[in-house]
Amino acid sequence: MTSIAAFLTPFMSASVNIALPSIGMEYPVDAITLSWIATSFILSAAVFLIPMGRIADIKGRKKVFIYGGAIFGAASIIAALSWSPDILIAARVIQGIGGAMIFGTITAIISSVYPPGERGKAMGINIAVTYLGLSLGPFLGGLITQYLGWRSLFWLNTILCAVLLIFTLWKLKSEWAEARGETFDLAGSVIYGIGLVAVMYGLSELPAWYGFLSLTAGLAVLTAFVKWESLTASPVLDISLFRSNQVFAFSNLAAFINYSATFAVGFLLSLYLQYIRGLTPGNAGIALVAMPVVQAVFSPLAGRLSDRIEPRLLASTGMALTAAGLLLLVFIGIETALWYIIVCLILLGAGFALFSSPNINAVMSSVDKKSLGVASATLATMRLTGQMFSLGIAMLLISLFMGRVQVTPEVYPQYVQSLQTAFAVFTALCIGGIFASMARGKTH
Repeated sequence: MTSIAAFLTPFMSASVNIALPSIGMEYPVDAITLSWIATSFILSAAVFLIPMGRIADIKGRKKVFIYGGAIFGAASIIAALSWSPDILIAARVIQGIGGAMIFGTITAIISSVYPPGERGKAMGINIAVTYLGLSLGPFLGGLITQYLGWRSLFWLNTILCAVLLIFTLWKLKSEWAEARGETFDLAGSVIYGIGLVAVMYGLSELPAWYGFLSLTAGLAVLTAFVKWESLTASPVLDISLFRSNQVFAFSNLAAFINYSATFAVGFLLSLYLQYIRGLTPGNAGIALVAMPVVQAVFSPLAGRLSDRIEPRLLASTGMALTAAGLLLLVFIGIETALWYIIVCLILLGAGFALFSSPNINAVMSSVDKKSLGVASATLATMRLTGQMFSLGIAMLLISLFMGRVQVTPEVYPQYVQSLQTAFAVFTALCIGGIFASMARGKTH
């Protein structure tokens, strides 16, 4: 059941990325607006993840999980029927709310069921299914977009949501709510959401003055959120976990850095392969599938190893491999051989697999049962805010090098420059992430 859920949202994200040029043909919009079709989902999910994780601890993880699947499916129907880019983006925002309810509970449910000695293996399997979704997303998404149209992706997603709900109601009998009876911090949740939205909007509008203003205001609001959470009796995010738990703090920081450095790779290369190299959506999807396939193959092994080998060593090695793959992508050009790109993606996939499972195992093993939901949601938030930040960097660089224009042959050289600069920034982030990963200390 959790495996179906773990497959669902990454499949949707990866398939939408590969469909963006086709959506751009139906709705003639610039590259920044296209990126918002991907970003709106991630931003919405990031805003709601921690609040939904807290609600799940109080009201029940199964209940929140089921409602999340229903909302995600309903939003998929709206997206499939959308008649304008604004409606499509709005549907993606609703999908993000449902996705937050799903991802804010998956890891906590697994951690509730499996004891610490078996948790790494279970996490590895779950992550492998996640990467299977990422693997099939570009491949199947590209073929479906090419032959049935991009709207078919959302209809397929609706069917998967229905299957998820049937299996959950049939198989999942227990309920977990270790924080039942505690209060929910609505004010903190609102402050947190406003801060995240302001930061992301600011990143997308730089270098305009109102972009700087929004970014500065967002960072100030997030600072106020940290202060608020430190003073409130029942916080939506327990800040003390970061202050008193070194493993939890640095493992989450490492996750944020890793996703910040890797998530936009698929988005940037999808546009590169289809616009500049002229590949069909199907062929571009086949090329991009290399990274998630390697992730899916190696994640269960990395998860099992993290039950016996210190997670910081495995995760740090994975971060180093990821940095190497990103560094090679810095040298990409208009005529770069396709095999070179695929080799880089394979290296990225191996590094990410070696990092992710051990890192998740370290986070979930560092807290008590009462905090599993918040820990799960915090980790998922680091993932989504990292993804959001990654797309924000990509949007900023595209805006700086190209401006708000459609991707046409006249601006291909500028797009390649933005691509190269993005990969250089991501490489630097990953190198810093190695030190964050090592600083977490021992878990076992």
